[in-house]
Amino acid sequence: MKIQRRPSAARNAGFSLAELMVVIVIIGLLMTVVVPNVVSKLGKATATKAKSDISAIDQAVESFQMDNAARLPESLEILVEKDEFGASYLKQTVVPKDPWGNEYIFEPDGTGGSGYLIWTYGADGSPGGEGDNMDFNNQMIRNGEV
Repeated sequence: MKIQRRPSAARNAGFSLAELMVVIVIIGLLMTVVVPNVVSKLGKATATKAKSDISAIDQAVESFQMDNAARLPESLEILVEKDEFGASYLKQTVVPKDPWGNEYIFEPDGTGGSGYLIWTYGADGSPGGEGDNMDFNNQMIRNGEV
């Protein structure tokens, strides 16, 4: 009489090479579809954050002008300083930086009028550029150009 051996548990444990290759191919295909979409959404979200910040700063400058006989603030830092009642024009304790870590640029028009621009130079932090590096300001946002 011949004794039959049962297959050992060690022999049946784990995945075959073919199964691992199929899983790797599926993960690779998912990455080629998902990653580009996530990256493009991240870029749009960053620009939207900058637009939101500029709009909030713009509103704060307008409020400052209304309270100060159409005078512009000398700098954006004035907008976060507390007045005698403990209020400030911006809710933050410091002027926010753009999503790329750069300071927003405040430019009065220089003619003594009430015009001004609030800029960001985009991801590259320097003038000019397209896409994530595009410069934009409060007037462009108001006019729907960006």
